[in-house]
Amino acid sequence: MYLARGGGGDPEGWLWALGALALYALISYALAYRARARRGSGHPAHEALHDLKDREEPQTPRQRLVSRTIMLCGGAATGLVAFTTSGVVRVVAVAGTAVVAVAVWAYYDHRTENPVARRR
Repeated sequence: MYLARGGGGDPEGWLWALGALALYALISYALAYRARARRGSGHPAHEALHDLKDREEPQTPRQRLVSRTIMLCGGAATGLVAFTTSGVVRVVAVAGTAVVAVAVWAYYDHRTENPVARRR
């Protein structure tokens, strides 16, 4: 009977999952913007957007792969948490997951950043 009604889960869950991914991208952009602004960049907004898709600082292929894997897994985890929870728990869980995932990603990128690039 459940399938006959066309029930495929919570339709609102998909909107929450997409919203969570958008929140994750916004937090990631804000961190990149803050780093660029602190370095004294002339165009921090443009460079922060550029950093999300391709970094100017040279990274080894392994570091780049690990960084992007952390970023994508964090976004996927945030979307999954948004899709599988509901109510007030959803809001708290999505925010917590996004903050932890972005913090792990930023920490990894900070720890593997080239010392020459840090001085810029």
